[in-house]
Amino acid sequence: MRAFIFPGQGSQAIGMGQTLAGASAAARAVFEEVDDTLGQHLSRLMVEGPEAELTLTENAQPAIMANAIATLRVLEEGGVRLADKAAYVAGHSLGEYSALCAAEALDLATTARLLKLRGQAMQAAVPVGQGAMAALLGVDYDAARSICADAAEGEVCEAANDNGGGQVVISGDKAAVERAMVLAKARGAKRALPLPVSAPFHCELMAPAATAMEKALAEADVRAPLVPVFANVTAAAVSNPDAIRALLVEQVTGTVRWRESVEAMVAAGVTEFVEFGAKVLGPMVKRIAPDATATSVVTMADIEALAARL
Repeated sequence: MRAFIFPGQGSQAIGMGQTLAGASAAARAVFEEVDDTLGQHLSRLMVEGPEAELTLTENAQPAIMANAIATLRVLEEGGVRLADKAAYVAGHSLGEYSALCAAEALDLATTARLLKLRGQAMQAAVPVGQGAMAALLGVDYDAARSICADAAEGEVCEAANDNGGGQVVISGDKAAVERAMVLAKARGAKRALPLPVSAPFHCELMAPAATAMEKALAEADVRAPLVPVFANVTAAAVSNPDAIRALLVEQVTGTVRWRESVEAMVAAGVTEFVEFGAKVLGPMVKRIAPDATATSVVTMADIEALAARL
């Protein structure tokens, strides 16, 4: 059994999508539709930069999605259909939107609009410099939550991403996250690294963004996906459109339970994971589920090799 998975923020890079667009009409169509929908030359920004502008949350989110969906569409252009080859889809944070688009719960234009708004709303929720995120290495999820609780001291400090393999990302008020980093090292963490992000994602400070997304998702056309999607905040499969809407709202402030999602997919019978558009989740999967096969599909050669195998 196979799952198609989709990466989150941080996987953007200058040049992304350029080779695909040059080689495939299906890929070009994705980038053109996203550009038209957003009224900006996002595809040019992806290829030419500047990197600082591409890294802005409101640009990175739709760009990463467009690249992942273009990669999938090139595969589908060769006759491989997601519904025939994948039992489930899942994505890391914004990648959940890519997964829903891949499974046709959201159309491409709607996905691009939602991610543009999500990026803008998340950035606007907390003034720059007031929030922070950090990666704790060598601690498990429960230990990270305990560290956050003890470091909060009345401020916000929460486990934002449980990435598995002893990596947990924390998020919250800058001073609280800094206290948590010191505390993590005192409690045996191998490393505590501040992350170069512009806002503290996946914590309660994002509540204003969740409100904005609730309104946007209420008005969006969400359909039942071709295959179930594993939701970040429950680590469980979902297909009901109203449930999908509610979980996407909750996801803005909730923990990305990636480790548990992978474990749940393996428990459901998944033995192979295929990541589209980056090489981020594949290595994570291997740390969580060493017996599973994990393939990351980025280049035309990667797509051709996957198509031949499927």
